[in-house]
Parts: sequence; structure tokens; C-alpha cells
Amino acid sequence: MISTKATPNSLSDKNKSYNQTNSYTNQLDTRQAMPSINGTQQVVQGIEAGAKIDALKKWTVSTYKYTKQMVSEKMGRRARTVDTELEKHIQALRETQLRYANLLKLSKQLTSQFSNLLVTQKLLGEALTDLSIKSPDLQDEFNQNAELQKIVSKSGDTLLSALNFFTENLQTLSGKTIDDTIMTIRDYESARIEYDAYRTDLEAYEAQGQSFKTEEARKEFYIQRDKFESLRNNLQIKMKFLEENKVKVMRKQLLILHNAQAAYFSGNKEELEKTMKEFHIRVMSKGEGTSFLETH
Repeated sequence: MISTKATPNSLSDKNKSYNQTNSYTNQLDTRQAMPSINGTQQVVQGIEAGAKIDALKKWTVSTYKYTKQMVSEKMGRRARTVDTELEKHIQALRETQLRYANLLKLSKQLTSQFSNLLVTQKLLGEALTDLSIKSPDLQDEFNQNAELQKIVSKSGDTLLSALNFFTENLQTLSGKTIDDTIMTIRDYESARIEYDAYRTDLEAYEAQGQSFKTEEARKEFYIQRDKFESLRNNLQIKMKFLEENKVKVMRKQLLILHNAQAAYFSGNKEELEKTMKEFHIRVMSKGEGTSFLETH
């Protein structure tokens, strides 16, 4: 009788052979899959490269149109879109920026010079105090003047804090708030030139009767028109809010400047301190170094 039962050795040999076959098959499958993955990566890279080239072409064409329009306008060969009312406000804002920049420069100079005056005043007070100790015959006179310098310099510190407060808020208004609107104006003017460039091209194609190019130019023109109108609306809103904010800020700052100086130079210490409290301005305390202003 013939038995079909396998021996342990024969099973082991068969398992080895089977495992080797599976390993070889898996390697083949992996190698066959690799070209597919690499191929996909190459396709993706090709698409990305194509997109970059298209973007570069569009940028080049747009830059060329922009430059051509700008040069042609300066030479009087092309007409430009003019919003008379808006451009009047833009010109007024640019003049305002120059005036506020000059005001800021003078305010900084005054603050710096007054700070130097206070340093000299304090040194003078110390010198008078020293002489009062070493000059018995003039002790009272030296002491009186030394005390006066201390009182005046203390009020001077209060005024200096008010000047710093005024200067810092003017810096914010002139250097940040107004400048932000000026940047929007530049964006608007660039969009206007692009809009006119595409408008001029569309008009030229329409005059030549080139239907295909006319349709493409019309699509590009609509895109530029929407961009231009969006920036114009944004600019108008910004300029309106800027004017309202400027009036509000400067009304407060000019009142502080006036009241603080009037109280200081009239010797009205109580009124000077009242002004500082009213507008929440903290005077620099001894040892702080530079003035620290705190607003609420």
C-alpha cells in the first residue's frame, strides 16, 4: 500500500521552495510598480513646470502692457482714465502727508531741545545747592534759586511727557495711518494703468474687426476692470475713514499740547497735572530713563 503522507524533510524543502518563489514574485511586482510611480511624478512635475511657464508668460505680457501704457501716457500718445474728484482728494492727501511730516520733524526737535534744557536746568540746580553749602554768606540766596530750579524742572518733566505723547501719536498718524492709505493709492494707480492698457488693446482689436482676439481681449479687460473698480472703492472708503480718524486724533492731541504748554509757561502746576490726568498721560518717574507714556 502506497502512503501519501509527506515526511518532515520533504515538507521543509517544499516550504523553502515556495517562500523563494513568493519572494521572487514580490520583487517582480515591486519592480513593475516602480515605473508607474516615477511616471506619475514626472507627469506632476511636468504640469507644475507648465503652470510656472504660463504664469511667467502672463506676467511678462502684463508687465509689457503696463510699461507701454505708462510710457505712452507720458508721451501723450494714449489717453488715461481720470476720476477728477478722487484725484483731487489724492493730491490733497499727499500735501497733507508732507505738512504732517514737517510738523512731526519740528515736534521731535522741540522735544529733544526741551529735554536738553531740563538736563541743564537740573545740573544748574545741583550746582546752586552745592554752592549754598560752601558759601555761608549766600546760603539763603543759593538755596532759593536751587529750589526754584527743582520745582521748574519737575514741571518740565511733566511737559516733556506731554510733548512725547503728542510726538508719538503724530508719528503713528503720519508714519503709519496716512502712509497705509498712500500705499493703497499706489496700488490703485498701478491698477488704473493696467486697466487703461487692456482697455486700449480692446479698442484697437475692435477697430480692426479681429473677432477672436477681440473676445480674448474683452475677457482680460473685464478682469482688469473689476480689479480697478474694487481698488478704487477700497481707496475711497480708506480715505473717508482716514479723514475722520485724523480729525479725531489731532483734536485731542492739539488740546493736550495747548493745555500743557499754557499751564507750564504760566507756572500753573495744578492745571498742568490736571491735563496729564485728564488724558491719562503718565509722567516719567526717576530712574526710568526715557519717558514712558501710557494711554487708555
